[in-house]
Amino acid sequence: MATLERATLAGGCFWCTESVFDELRGVESVVSGYSGGHKDSPTYQEVCTGTTGHAEVIQIEFDPAEIDFSDILRVFFTVHDPTTLNRQGGDIGTQYRSSVFYHSEAQKQAAEDVIREIDAAAIYPNPIVTEVVPFEKFWPAEDYHQEYFVNNPNQPYCSAVIAPKVAKFRKMYAERLKR
Repeated sequence: MATLERATLAGGCFWCTESVFDELRGVESVVSGYSGGHKDSPTYQEVCTGTTGHAEVIQIEFDPAEIDFSDILRVFFTVHDPTTLNRQGGDIGTQYRSSVFYHSEAQKQAAEDVIREIDAAAIYPNPIVTEVVPFEKFWPAEDYHQEYFVNNPNQPYCSAVIAPKVAKFRKMYAERLKR
């Protein structure tokens, strides 16, 4: 049995990031939820107000023998815009911020290294503003948020926003997709 590691990432709407990481080889599970706030057991409606301090996140369980944390981060930084503060497309507010909630000092160092690597390569016209902060707590989102894209592919947000992100991911990382 593989020893799994955990990653907690915020990259805008959790429906978008969950749908990508579900398809990545080495990822065993992805759960949408909330992290980084000051209220226990927040609801989606509370998080949407921007007053709880939480970000929409995904919590990933992955097999480090198949994919390392740095590679998870490289995917993460290509499937959302890490250069816009508290915003992803039309989603605006602190709940849509870009964050790496690290679970160990090794994850913190990896996040800082990957950010420097991407900034040095000038992949984006602006510097990365992703916060790198210690993980504290995670609350799973309500059941209807889990596997949202899979369960609602024809919903307008899914077809207009998520489907293009998934298509871009599949093209960029074809060799890393689950078969």
